[in-house]
Amino acid sequence: MMQIVVSPLSEELKAALQDKIDQKTKPPGSLGRLEQLALQAGLIQNSLTPELRHPHLIVFAGDHGIAAEGLVNPFPQAVTAQMVYNFLQGGAAINVFCRQHQLQLTVVDAGVNHEFPAHPLLHDRKIACGTQNYLHGPAMSPDQCRLAMAAGAEEVKLAHDAGCNIIGFGEMGIGNTSSAALLMSHFTGISIADCVGTGTGSNAQQLTQKKAVLQQVLAHHLKPPTPELALATYGGFEIAMITGAIIQAAALKMMVVIDGFIVSSALLAAVAMQPAVKDYCVFAHCSEEKGHKAMLQFLGVKPLLELDMRLGEGTGAAMAIPVIQSAVLFLREMASFNSAQVSNRTI
Repeated sequence: MMQIVVSPLSEELKAALQDKIDQKTKPPGSLGRLEQLALQAGLIQNSLTPELRHPHLIVFAGDHGIAAEGLVNPFPQAVTAQMVYNFLQGGAAINVFCRQHQLQLTVVDAGVNHEFPAHPLLHDRKIACGTQNYLHGPAMSPDQCRLAMAAGAEEVKLAHDAGCNIIGFGEMGIGNTSSAALLMSHFTGISIADCVGTGTGSNAQQLTQKKAVLQQVLAHHLKPPTPELALATYGGFEIAMITGAIIQAAALKMMVVIDGFIVSSALLAAVAMQPAVKDYCVFAHCSEEKGHKAMLQFLGVKPLLELDMRLGEGTGAAMAIPVIQSAVLFLREMASFNSAQVSNRTI
């Protein structure tokens, strides 16, 4: 179990922050969700003038034992490594959005079934060449799960030490929507059939098989008694690293931008371990992957964007960070009624 402790947000500045927001030259509440984001940023940073520094996205990649059998995924396992090369060459959607919005990008090999040559963007945190097949046993041992969570935490510390205070996470791993669905069903109690979606593009027959296989997995493992054991049983190395990364980022009082279905499944595990984590999170978007909307409803949160995306890679987080930047900038730079000599009274 990670020994990192996440403190609840301090409410000390809440009234002062709200007053500052209300005194801007606008009708009360007229900036909608941006006002809520500004308040959250101020509370996280315990400041009336929060700022976003060196926004960073980390994409964790890992392979899944079950994917080698082709039971739950239409694409072969080799696509995980191929997409990592695409990230490193700058050709994926996440690369485009990071360039557009000037976001730092790191790619982490959490456990891909391939040996990559050294590359400036790539951090080697490989736990093993993919997880075990959870049809037959846990995806990883408790020790492997702890190592993965610690590695994710270390990546966040590196970003934080470089000045970053807002961070988002992405993932790549053929078969990882299946892991996410299993974790969702475990933590929410929602039936696996309502958690399973098409992932990278399963047809109707493949989707039926996917649901049957995952139901079999749940029956085989019964119900792991702790969040850590659930993560070890059903997760991927990339998902476990994201769980550790989220917890560490919240402990360091960073804003944590939650991407889509797979990252949200890692968050479910993180919240089960450290409930205060959720206060530090901004939910970037609602993925089109089946189950994500119900996941967000279970968490009691509202996504910032609804763009019908379901790519993963952290693309939703990359699209949301500029919106968060706008919220922080209006709080810092927009004139107040007093400073602008504008009346804030109705006639």
